[in-house]
Amino acid sequence: MDIKLEKKPWYIRYRYYLAGGVAFCAFLVYVIILSAGPRKLRIERDNIQIAEVRQDKFMEYVDVEGLVQPILTIKVNAREAGSVLRIVGEEGSLLKQGDTILVLENPDLLRDIEDQQDEWEKQLVTYREKEIEMQQQSLTLRQQALETDYELAKLRRTYELEQEEYNMGIKSRAQLQVAEDEYRFKEKTARLQRESLRHDSVMSLIQRDLLQADRERERKKYLRSRRRLADLVVHAPIGGQLSFVGVTPGQQVQSGESIGEIKVLDQFKVHTSLSEYYIDRITTGLPATILYQGKRYPLRITKVVPEVKDRLFDVDLVFTDDMPDNVRVGKSFRVQIELGQPEDAVVIPRGNFYQATGGQWIYRLNEDGTRARRVPLTIGRQNPQQYEVTDGLQPGDRVIVTGYDSFGEAEELVIK
Repeated sequence: MDIKLEKKPWYIRYRYYLAGGVAFCAFLVYVIILSAGPRKLRIERDNIQIAEVRQDKFMEYVDVEGLVQPILTIKVNAREAGSVLRIVGEEGSLLKQGDTILVLENPDLLRDIEDQQDEWEKQLVTYREKEIEMQQQSLTLRQQALETDYELAKLRRTYELEQEEYNMGIKSRAQLQVAEDEYRFKEKTARLQRESLRHDSVMSLIQRDLLQADRERERKKYLRSRRRLADLVVHAPIGGQLSFVGVTPGQQVQSGESIGEIKVLDQFKVHTSLSEYYIDRITTGLPATILYQGKRYPLRITKVVPEVKDRLFDVDLVFTDDMPDNVRVGKSFRVQIELGQPEDAVVIPRGNFYQATGGQWIYRLNEDGTRARRVPLTIGRQNPQQYEVTDGLQPGDRVIVTGYDSFGEAEELVIK
C-alpha cells in the first residue's frame, strides 16, 4: 500500500539558500557599518611618543648656529700706483699699527718728485728776488723822502732869510715871492713823497703777505709730492691679523686698489642667518645667549641686514659680558635669540605632527590611554622645544606628537 508523502514547506526546501542570503546580507551590513564609521588603525605603543598638555611658561626664541667673526675687518688699499717690489707682511701674522706690509716702486713718480723739487727751488729763488726788489724800492723811496726833507729845510731857512732882508729893505718884493714859491712847491713835493712812502709801506706789507702765501702753498705742494713717495710703502692702518695679501711681487697695483685685509681681534662678533619668517621681529638691541659647557653667555644684536637672499637675512651679535675662553675666528656656537619675555601659556612639546597635519589637528588619547582620536587644534607661537596651543586642548590632556608618517588617514588609533 503506497504511503502518501507530504510536501515540505518552502523554507525547509530552500533553507540553505536562505542561510547563505542571510550571511551575505549580514556581511554587507558589516562592511557598510565599517565604511560609515571612523577608520581605525592598530599601532604599537613603543612606536609613538605621548606627551601631556601643560600650563607652563612659554618664551619665544630662535635657535640658530652662529659663526664667530672679528668685530671689524679693515681693507688695506694702495694710496699710490706702482709695481710690488717686495712683500714684508705674511698672511696670518699679527701686525701693530704702522708695521710695513709691502713696498711698491714707481720710477715715474720719482721723476715727478724730482721735477717738483727743482720747481720748488726755482720758486724760492724767484720769491727771494722779489723780496730784495721790494726792499730796494722801499729804500729808494725813503732816501728820496730824506733828501726832499733836507732840501725843504734848506729852502725854509732861505725863505726866512729872504723875508728878513725884505723887511729890512734889502730884498725886493719879487725876490721874496720867488723864494716863497720855491719853498711852497718843495713843501708840497715833500708831502707827496711822504704819502707815497706810506702807500709803498702798505703795498710792501700786502705783497710780502702774498709772496709768503704763495711760498707756503708751493711748499705744501712739494711736501705732498714727497709724501707720495712715502706712500709707496704700505703700512698697517690698525693693529690686527693680516688675513690675506692679494698681490704678488712684480704685480702692477693701481691707486686705491685693495691689496689686503686686516682683522681686528680685540673683540669678536657672532654672525648668523635667520629665516625671512622672523624679519619683522628681529631688531637691533634684542638679547640673545650662548649656552656653552653649562654656562650662558649674553649677547646683543647690533646689526640686522634687511636684504633677503635665499629666504634668509643676516644678523650680527656681540658679547655684552664675558665670553667663552676658546673663542676663535671661525668657531660656531648655538645662539638663542629671545623674541619676547616668558608668558603663561598652554604648551605641548615639538613633534612631527606639525609637519604632517600643518598644526590643524592632533590625536588625543582617552582616559585609559588605549585609543586616540583626531581633534582639531590651533597652534600659536613656537620655539625650538614647544608649541603654544591657543585652542583645542586643555592642560592635562595627553596627545601623540610623533609617528604621524605611518598613520595615514585613520580617524582613530587603537594602541596595543
